[in-house]
Amino acid sequence: MRASRGMGAISPSKMPGAKKKARRDDTDFAQYAEGGETKNWIAGAIKKPGALRKQLGAKEGQPIPAKKLAKAASAPGKLGQRARLAQTLKGMK
Repeated sequence: MRASRGMGAISPSKMPGAKKKARRDDTDFAQYAEGGETKNWIAGAIKKPGALRKQLGAKEGQPIPAKKLAKAASAPGKLGQRARLAQTLKGMK
């Protein structure tokens, strides 16, 4: 298995398990589990619904103004992360 991009070598303890399989021509190989994307990544990304609105002091039931969201997106830390995710989700309509 090749190393991850930009992360250096993977430690052996983190390597996924493989099933040893044999072919008819006496060549053994390791078969790894199929990878893939998760179905509901958005639901997993939003850990605390309403936290961005509370941090920005926006009124409930009304959309967060675009200027306020853009300013928060440039902020560091959790506030910036939440604002950038909100901008991403806003563009997914």
